[in-house]
Amino acid sequence: MPNIIEPKLIAGNSNMPLATAIARRMSMHRGMSVDLVKARVERFNDGEIFVEVFENVRGEDMFIIQSTSNPANDNLMELLIMTDALRRSSAARITAVIPYFGYARQDRRTKARTPITAKLVANMLVEAGVERVLTLDLHAAQIQGFFDIPVDNLYASPIFALDIMEQFKDRLQDVMVVSPDVGGVARARELAKRINVPLSIVDKRREKPGEIAEMTVIGEVKDKICIIVDDICDTAGTLCKAAELLMEYGATEVHSYISHGVLSGPAVERISNSVMKNLVITDSIAATDPVKACDKIRILPTAPMFAQAILNIWNGTSVSSLFETGTLEPIYEGYFRG
Repeated sequence: MPNIIEPKLIAGNSNMPLATAIARRMSMHRGMSVDLVKARVERFNDGEIFVEVFENVRGEDMFIIQSTSNPANDNLMELLIMTDALRRSSAARITAVIPYFGYARQDRRTKARTPITAKLVANMLVEAGVERVLTLDLHAAQIQGFFDIPVDNLYASPIFALDIMEQFKDRLQDVMVVSPDVGGVARARELAKRINVPLSIVDKRREKPGEIAEMTVIGEVKDKICIIVDDICDTAGTLCKAAELLMEYGATEVHSYISHGVLSGPAVERISNSVMKNLVITDSIAATDPVKACDKIRILPTAPMFAQAILNIWNGTSVSSLFETGTLEPIYEGYFRG
């Protein structure tokens, strides 16, 4: 790797506010001046994507910031084409910063004659020229093994822990973390340990996709402030039904902390009309106008964490240190406490 003065950031169209915030945050580091590399990402009349990079990137350590959220196919193609453009422009290294990794829910074959699309996407990224991936809360941790390049998977739970400890600082003894299904127990348990509160589980049985036949609560939630934690909220149907069930079981309040607010279809309306007091998400996916307008939805920033992770990768220092709440506390100093 050549002696590079500072890392270079470039962004696609999927989440420009987050990319700009990351660059701004990195510019606070030891007088570093980081701006997004100027580029043009356009579509021809037939929908084809065209990318032109306006600055010299030869020998540079490049970080492409691009969530592969809705429209997933367009945003994925933007990422692949930008990678190819940088590779052909002789960038020294290309890291794909993918705050929300689309297609992660297709991580295994659930039926005969179905694909493992997450693996296909991994292959495409590597073939295009990506040499490292930085992402947040992969839907399935084993997706890291789909790549033959380094993958750094950050976690939202330290950010959630800091926010919960501030929001409920006088009532933390009444808080209970809830997993919305058995598959999410490990994620929920990890957050519960961070804030030292008990854990409960909503056990659900599906008859067919999108329909829930039966839901029960494992654990005593009576008189508790329940905090549902999960990685993705899509249409919010399951989440809102879980909140109703917890209230029926005697919970005093229900809040939800979700890493990725996909929030498609009727999600915002369902959340607005639900018994949930708040839905807290990160900015891994750019918020739509209805999401911004919903008074029940609150968005936590990931730019401080991603900026530090990029600096650590560039410096060759540990990224796993960012898994600890104590490490993120000074990075987020002032945000949660005024």
